[in-house]
Parts: sequence; C-alpha cells; structure tokens
Amino acid sequence: MDPVIANAVDSLFNALESVRETPPKPLEVITAMALSFVLNMFIGLLYKNTYKGTRYSQDFVHTCVIIGTVTTILIMVVNGNSAVAFGMFAAFSMIRFRRNLGQSRDLGFVFFAMATGMCVGARQYEIVLVTTIMVGLAIWFISRQDAFAPKRASHQLRIRVNNDVDFSKAFNDIFDKFTDATEMISVESVQAGMMSELRYGIVLKEGSQVSDFMEEIQIACGNNRAILTSTVRDLEF
Repeated sequence: MDPVIANAVDSLFNALESVRETPPKPLEVITAMALSFVLNMFIGLLYKNTYKGTRYSQDFVHTCVIIGTVTTILIMVVNGNSAVAFGMFAAFSMIRFRRNLGQSRDLGFVFFAMATGMCVGARQYEIVLVTTIMVGLAIWFISRQDAFAPKRASHQLRIRVNNDVDFSKAFNDIFDKFTDATEMISVESVQAGMMSELRYGIVLKEGSQVSDFMEEIQIACGNNRAILTSTVRDLEF
C-alpha cells in the first residue's frame, strides 16, 4: 500500500478512536437512549408479529425492550474505562435470567435486543440502523415464508402401562396404522414401580385422525393415562 494512503488511513482511524473515547454529552446520551428505545420497540413489534404458538408473553417483550435500552446506558457509562467495565462485569455476573424461555427463538431476540443496545451505546449509529433493519427483514421473511418447516408436525406420546404389558410389541400395529415414524425416547418406572411410563417421538400419517389414534392407544394401554403433546396443545385421556 502506498505510504501516503496508509498514513491517511491511520489518521482516519485515530480520529475515529479519539471521537469514541470522548465522553458523550448529556444531549447525546438522551438521544442514544431514545434511539435504542425506538429500535427495541421495533424488535418487540417484530417478535409479536412473527410469533407462532400459544404462549406469547407481553412480559417477555417488555423485558427485551428494557434490556436493550439499559445495555445502551451501560456501554455509554463504561466508555473505555476498564475499572468501571470490570466492576459492572463483576456485578452483573451474579444476575441470572430466571425466566424459562417458551421457544428457542426467544433467546435470539434477547441477543438481538442486547446487540442493538450495545451498538447504540458504542455510538455506532449508522451501523445499528442498517443492521437492525436488515436483521429484522430477514426474520420477517423467514417467518412469513415458514422456512424450514417440517412436512408434517411431530408429536411426543406419553403412555402409562402396567408392568405386565409387553410394550415392545403392544403398540406396533397401532403405530404401523397411524404413524410414518416412531422412536422410543425413554422408559420410566412410576407409581412406586407399579407402572411404566413410555415416551415416544412420532410423526402421524397424513390424514390420520388424532381422536382415532388416541382411542386405540388408550384401549391398548388398559385405559391408563396417555398424553399426545404437539406444538399447539396437550391432548390428555
């Protein structure tokens, strides 16, 4: 690289570094917090409009907005001060996110909100505007296209049987009739060893009626408890 160009590039990066290390003015802090809040509100709206399931939580969306906005404040407070950064790391290492996430994608939205807050706090305003819009459009696209969806929904079947039942053969005919795929997941002793609880992963055949399947399963297991868990609800008999 030409020495003149190299010196110019170095000067540019040094100038940018000096700007970043300059403590933010109160007006810039307020503007950054407002920008972070608006972007995280966009993320919350995106989460709500692309959510699929029955366990939507308003509290989770509020938490994402709060996390993103607070992260902006923290990054601006640190501002290259290693002592402050170390103290915050020690304090926040004791905090645990105690909510059980309803879906795996919820964790992605938590990181999305935090990353947005961090970029705003680092005063990378142009980058955060572009990346938030791009990632948001990508999430909206794969949600609307229902990308990577299975051909048919899979289920988990839980059955309780008496110990005198040979469960390795008792349900084979039913599975052959109603399912395309069946996998034994676990066998657990329950009711003080009086019964066994079986867990299967199954894929129902196209056109199979859940009511007919569960009726035959219930008869085969001796009218004991049978639960079919899907992505929508639990069916218990």
